Amino acid sequence: MNLNQVTVPSLDLERSIPFYEKLGLKLIVKSLPHYARFECPDGKSTFSIHLTDELPKGEGIYVYFECEDLDQKVEDLIKLGIEFYMKPKNQPWLWREARLKDVDGNLIILYYAGDNRLNPPWKIN
Repeated sequence: MNLNQVTVPSLDLERSIPFYEKLGLKLIVKSLPHYARFECPDGKSTFSIHLTDELPKGEGIYVYFECEDLDQKVEDLIKLGIEFYMKPKNQPWLWREARLKDVDGNLIILYYAGDNRLNPPWKIN
């Protein structure tokens, strides 16, 4: 099995599409007003947004995008007007993370984990 895509809800795709394009995703399907799909710049995964009348309650959705050049990527995105509520920070789980929210409040985490992504010291053998 291979993960194809993750889809998150949006109240307004016209606002969401430019946000994800600024993050560096390439728009490959634009079926307004209901659906848009993006190609990730690395790997073969895609990411999509779909129109909804109501957003999830509580903490909602977390989406992780790995970036080898995390600190530079965050600096570049800030220059494009993207706001982070947590700039790159080393985490106890051995990942370096930066956090922001999309226009609908979905949590987006840009991170770099290297080998620790799949092989942390506490991995079950």
